Amino acid sequence: MASERAPTAPVDLAGTAKEIRRQIIRMTYRARSGHPGGSLSATDLLTALVFHEMRLDPAHPDWPDRDRLVLSKGHAAPALYAALALRGFLPIEELATLRQLGSRLQGHVDRKRLPGVEASTGCLGQGLGIAVGMALDARLARRTHRVYALLGDGECQAGPTWEALLAGGHYALDNLLVIIDRNRYETDGDTESIMGVEPLADKLRAFRYETIEIDGHDFPQILDAFDHARATRGRPTAIIARTVKGRGVSFMENTSAYHGKPPTREEAETALRELGGAPLEGR
Repeated sequence: MASERAPTAPVDLAGTAKEIRRQIIRMTYRARSGHPGGSLSATDLLTALVFHEMRLDPAHPDWPDRDRLVLSKGHAAPALYAALALRGFLPIEELATLRQLGSRLQGHVDRKRLPGVEASTGCLGQGLGIAVGMALDARLARRTHRVYALLGDGECQAGPTWEALLAGGHYALDNLLVIIDRNRYETDGDTESIMGVEPLADKLRAFRYETIEIDGHDFPQILDAFDHARATRGRPTAIIARTVKGRGVSFMENTSAYHGKPPTREEAETALRELGGAPLEGR
């Protein structure tokens, strides 16, 4: 069974990320619902995880030695669904069923419905606690897999996030990597106006995390940070990834307007042109 850290063939990460962004636009437009802004900001991070960093086997999604990904910002489900489909965990055609009754692709990820999903999330602030538990379990069981938790920066306003961070540092879980999608916007506006989380890096270091700050859209920086985390011993690692809300679609960038609002047909057509995609079919 597969055990390599990366896929056997090189992957065009930038090209894959662009296709994931196109799928996000198509999915949220068809559903007339969803969260495009935060899905687009997290796309490059998820692309690097699913197609390069993590040990995964789509043919055996329950492989015991697989790495685990907890999408704590569960509303970014469209980005994860698209990544999993392109990686081979589900048919690409199934992406068209986002948020439909009976679909496996609900608005927030559900581990009981879809292979490749490790935790049901959506209640912000809960996912990191799950990831910490997974990492501690792996240590106690003497397993070698790693656990990755992708958080939104709005989650850093939630108390349970800090309780989980405290536990991860206390137990020195060096098999845990916490990634914060620092796009600066949440539903009602910018994070610092609503409930400021800065100085975020200083807080993470105080909680005993090896802390790295990167451009979350620069693949060399992302991969270097992953390498650094894997080499770190005796403490967990946190990556603060500076990202752009709505990345790749000009009218969605740096605004909270599309946090939970899907594009209209005209907006979707404009977004797909900017992303180099084919126009929408049908009405």
